[in-house]
Formats: sequence, structure tokens, C-alpha cells
Amino acid sequence: MADIRIKVAKDKSKLVKALRAGEGSTGPFQTYADVVTFAAAFGFSKKNRVPFEQASKRDPDPIPGDQFKNRGLIDLIAITETQNPNILSSSDEQVQEKARIFEEYANGGFELLEDKFGGVGDISKQIFLFIKSLDRTFDLEDMDVLSFL
Repeated sequence: MADIRIKVAKDKSKLVKALRAGEGSTGPFQTYADVVTFAAAFGFSKKNRVPFEQASKRDPDPIPGDQFKNRGLIDLIAITETQNPNILSSSDEQVQEKARIFEEYANGGFELLEDKFGGVGDISKQIFLFIKSLDRTFDLEDMDVLSFL
């Protein structure tokens, strides 16, 4: 199986660094993988998939796939996007395609976040308020797990 490495568009690297906690940043996320996962989920939820040509080579470097806590999200986005179960195979070609789809949705998410938070001083607080304001379609407390059995 190909070693998956998730890249970030070079023009989004400043935003990605601002969203990651540490080194003078007030970002809400602990790792670059967390930042990219949030952006990909957000981009996917808004159907904003944006290809890019030039990836950041340094800070952030391409992120190894094993740093993603939930690689299932990469698979879920890919199968939903392609409507092809073969995308879940472990062939080098399919693994790279899944990574590309995920990267492009992350890039789309970053574009939306830049539009929303461009020039904001405390991005951490703004992200928190933004997430809190999102319309939730269901509440986990209301979900009856037994209904799925």
C-alpha cells in the first residue's frame, strides 16, 4: 500500500499555521493533521472542493497518513465523492486518489475559512464561536443507539 501523505496548498500554509496551537499561535488545534481534518470536513460539508497546483513543502510539510486520528474520514469522503466502492482498495492508485480528494476538500475548507476569518486576531475564539453557531442536524444525546440494532 502506498504511504499516504496529505499535502496543504502553499497559499494556505499561513492559515494552517495560525490554526495550529503553539509557537506564538492561538490556534485551537493541536496538530496539523487536526487542522486539515477540520478543513476537509468543513469543505466537504459545503461541497467546496478546490484543486491546487503547488503544495507547501515546509511548515507544514506533507503530513504522514498515520498522524490522522480517523483515517476513516478520508475513506468516507472519497467513497461519497466517487460513488465507487473500489476507491477503498489499498492499491497505490486508489490511495493516492483518496488523498487527492481529501486534500482538495481541505483546500476548499481553507478557502471558506480565509473568507470568514481573514484578518481576525484571535482565530481560536472565532473558530469556537463559528462551530457553536453551526446548525446541528442531530444531537448525540438524542440519538438512540439501540434503534440501529
